[in-house]
Order: sequence, then C-alpha cells, then structure tokens
Amino acid sequence: MAKHRNFTDEFRAKVALEALREELTLPELARKYDVHPNPISTWKRKVIENMAHIFSSKKDKQKVTCFENSGPADKLLLSLERKYYDETQNLF
Repeated sequence: MAKHRNFTDEFRAKVALEALREELTLPELARKYDVHPNPISTWKRKVIENMAHIFSSKKDKQKVTCFENSGPADKLLLSLERKYYDETQNLF
C-alpha cells in the first residue's frame, strides 16, 4: 500500500498556480510534479473558490491574515493570494 505523501504549502501553491495558467494539461502537470491529478484539481478549485479574498476590503484582509495560525489549506490560500498579488503587480 502506498504511503500518504504530505506536500508543503509552497509546493501546493506552485502547482496550483501552474494549473491556473493552463499551459499544461492536468495529466502533464501530474507527471511533471509526480502527483496524482486529483489533488491538483482540488488545489486549483480551492484557489478559484477563495480568490475573492484578494480583492476584499482592508478589514476583511485582516481576517485572511489570521489564517496563518490555522490549517494547511488556509495557509495555502494565504500563500497563493500573496503570490498572485505579487505577480499581478508586475502587469501594471
């Protein structure tokens, strides 16, 4: 039986961002990072569902920063939001 692998938040963020770019298909990403396609789909879906937090008011952003002390999914979201924000700043 295969051992359950734990991925770092940074790794999940990196793969999810690449999945959002859609330059590679899901199976290609899975092969590239040696991960089953299902977790990649889950990470991508979570990013899309929570993307509105990036554009929320200052008061709401304080709520997002409190996620740093919670579970790995929340840390991943925060990491993705920061990386997405940094990337979009270079567009303007």
